[in-house]
Amino acid sequence: MTAERDRPIRVLCIEDDAEMIELVRLILQQQGYRVQGCTDGASGLVAARESRPDLILLDLMMPGMDGWEVFRRLKQDADLADTPVIVVTAKAQSIDKMLGLHIAKVDDYITKPFGPQELLGRVSGVLEKSGSRRVGGVPRASLK
Repeated sequence: MTAERDRPIRVLCIEDDAEMIELVRLILQQQGYRVQGCTDGASGLVAARESRPDLILLDLMMPGMDGWEVFRRLKQDADLADTPVIVVTAKAQSIDKMLGLHIAKVDDYITKPFGPQELLGRVSGVLEKSGSRRVGGVPRASLK
């Protein structure tokens, strides 16, 4: 149990833009998070099932399987249904945000472009709300 609490928080970024994955990795790894990236929905689902991340950052507009289909499949999987999901997308219209937050029930919604502090704030906020015992990428006990 202690080893589980002491491990870094694992974030899975499912995003078709490899440069965006690297940007997310750079921002989050500086705070102690472990970031894994997948450039399409199908490989993202496989990675989620294998690694059981603490949080998923999910792009909506991807070729093949789009982000909404990935989200639907995640929520249908009993082992992944409770994994918090933050949608990260260029779709900034209020109707898209309303669909995401109120109808699909994603945990948060970030529009591109975003700044490092916005990403860090949203990630830590969702993790705290989901009951994670950690702040940033490390267990709270380590911050004492």
